[in-house]
Amino acid sequence: MSTETTPPTAVPLVGLDDIRAAADRIAGVVLRTPVVALPHPTRPGKVLHCKAESLQPTGAFKLRGAYNTIAQVLDQARANGIVAQSSGNHARAVAWLARRLGLHAVIVMPDAAPATKVAAVRALGAEVELVPAARRDIRPLELAAEGYVHVPPYDDPRIIAGQGTVGLELLEQVPDVDVVLVPVSGGGLISGVATAIKLQRPDIRVIGIEPELAADAAESLREGRRITWEPERTYRTVADGLRTTALGVHPWEHIRRYVDEIVTVTEAQILTAMRHLAIEGRLVVEPAGAVAVAAWMHEVVPVGARTAAVVSGGSVDPALLATVLAPGREA
Repeated sequence: MSTETTPPTAVPLVGLDDIRAAADRIAGVVLRTPVVALPHPTRPGKVLHCKAESLQPTGAFKLRGAYNTIAQVLDQARANGIVAQSSGNHARAVAWLARRLGLHAVIVMPDAAPATKVAAVRALGAEVELVPAARRDIRPLELAAEGYVHVPPYDDPRIIAGQGTVGLELLEQVPDVDVVLVPVSGGGLISGVATAIKLQRPDIRVIGIEPELAADAAESLREGRRITWEPERTYRTVADGLRTTALGVHPWEHIRRYVDEIVTVTEAQILTAMRHLAIEGRLVVEPAGAVAVAAWMHEVVPVGARTAAVVSGGSVDPALLATVLAPGREA
């Protein structure tokens, strides 16, 4: 069962100047990631231009929005500490920045988060609170009421502007791109990337990609309203980084304005894309990071145009990676 989530009446949109200011702010801390040309498995001569955010110091794009946010409230964060909620990649980014900046960080993680991601956050020195999935977005607000500075994973203009720097870089690296594919969860990444691209090149198609087992955003865009899926539905997908139950309020306003389409991929397609990225692209990628590639490989989106994809993260469980790479998993 899906439920409608009613947004506020007025949500400010991030502009190109906000994203460019974020790019200046994060320079020197966040890696300008390379674009890797990935060959199509069955169509000779066709390549996908993969923006390898999996190569960030913390293994995912989340470092961009997290640092853009924390840098603007640094004095308060030093005085009171910071709190964030995440299934892994945002958690790791916030913990990494907290250690770098000397901040106390509390990270609220769902109790179903991969053990490897929980361990990685604790190894960085952050305090981890494991909660049921339904309380993941509630507990941080309780801690924020006690004084902690909240660094949300996606529903904040500062987060969107930071993630939008991926789009700025991509247009510089692949200036003649026709289509950009972006994973969708809470919407911070795609809303930032779509804003950065559409405000410069409105002719470029921006397509979001979701697992079909966590397709609340696809349903939302199709129905023209924010829709929430229960955690029991979204947590079925292997793509743990894309299990958010609804788009954020701020991302939704950007998505419905700038995103052309959201399509879905199957679990098998995601795992096949992970294998192809590792073998042919030499990129170790988690399931969430492989969804855009999966859509292109399996021709859920047209492959004729010059296409780029955001490979959003590489924090994969070694046991899952071993299974994906085992003989017999070929496409």
